[in-house]
Amino acid sequence: MKRNGTTPRLSGTTLRILVSLSVLHGLNDAMQSAVTATYPLLKDDLTLSFGQIGLITLTYQIAASVFQPFVGLYYDRHPSSRSLPLGSCLTMAGFLSLAFADSLSWAMGSVFMVGMGSSTLHPEASRLTSIASGGRRGLAQSLFQVGGNLGGALGPLLVAFLAAPYGRRYISFFSVLSFIAILVAMPVGRWYRRRLQLFKQEHAEMKVRTESPLPMKTVVFSISILLLLIFSKYIYMASLSSYYTFYLIEKFHVSVQFSQVCLFVFLGATAIGTLIGGPAGDRIGRKYVIWASILGVAPFTLLMPHVGLYCTIATSFFIGLIISSAFPAILLYAQELLPYKLGLVSGLFFGFAFGVAGIASAVLGKMADLHGIEAVYQTCAYMPLLGIIAWLLPDPGKKQDCSGI
Repeated sequence: MKRNGTTPRLSGTTLRILVSLSVLHGLNDAMQSAVTATYPLLKDDLTLSFGQIGLITLTYQIAASVFQPFVGLYYDRHPSSRSLPLGSCLTMAGFLSLAFADSLSWAMGSVFMVGMGSSTLHPEASRLTSIASGGRRGLAQSLFQVGGNLGGALGPLLVAFLAAPYGRRYISFFSVLSFIAILVAMPVGRWYRRRLQLFKQEHAEMKVRTESPLPMKTVVFSISILLLLIFSKYIYMASLSSYYTFYLIEKFHVSVQFSQVCLFVFLGATAIGTLIGGPAGDRIGRKYVIWASILGVAPFTLLMPHVGLYCTIATSFFIGLIISSAFPAILLYAQELLPYKLGLVSGLFFGFAFGVAGIASAVLGKMADLHGIEAVYQTCAYMPLLGIIAWLLPDPGKKQDCSGI
């Protein structure tokens, strides 16, 4: 968004806040991605089937998704500077418990706590990103998202080198990351507290600035289209994030450590794509980025089940690079449709994405048990074709200033 023909600049303070939020997102998602990276260890230690692995994922994703819109809506109405440290505390408790879980139910309870930590952090951190954006919302959201993607890429790598060679007890190492996240969140909370005092003084003005740029029927229709696009994106993403290591081990007979490195390649590509997606949406329009990123990945998803090991790794890199650019554009498009409901919108879209991934993981796990892991990728390869419905999205018109609460 431009004002008076110039691109808004970020102040030193808000840039530090954006970097802190990106780091916090990275620490959180490193811990979240470590959950799926520990599946081979849990499968061996607890003698679990693929279906039971899917149940663990489903439990985690329910905690990390169903609660997100409610958390976002609650903090829309009752903003608090303590929310971010609370989420990190829940994640810490979950990992300490998971390291010593000796049953399926114990493991499910542990990942539920980890999921609740994510459910608390995502809507609030996304809200603060918009508040601190200074009008450069595409750049700010991409910076926030790329922190999460980099952290998500590092999680499996840390498991591969710190836990896989030594045993599942070393998963407790991730509680140290939770403690660091608490330290990072504290100055952000102090900054947010000062902003809350300012917003209270401007409350009357904020009330008259909450109109959507489109009629409510169009908003509801557009949100539905965006959720369908999230559905197509995250079903395929679930097949990679949850079962890619198993696919490589079964089809190409690689080691667990090598499979984790390959997962890191895919997740690292998603970080690059995310960094591109937000600013590209600012320049050429979010609708076109959404369309290209989901539909444009289809040729690679259709190719991957039919190539060798190194082509599979390369194809997964391009899949991650292209498909990851969609989420910042989708989230910002939705926030522009519902300005000043940033927590609700962020919670809805983060939560729905996590929920789709969780349900898909459970279904895909059962499919893998019945038909083999390769059948999962042959089936999911067609999901990005649903991206063609992005052409139904309207132009939201004039961009909104979503720097408020």
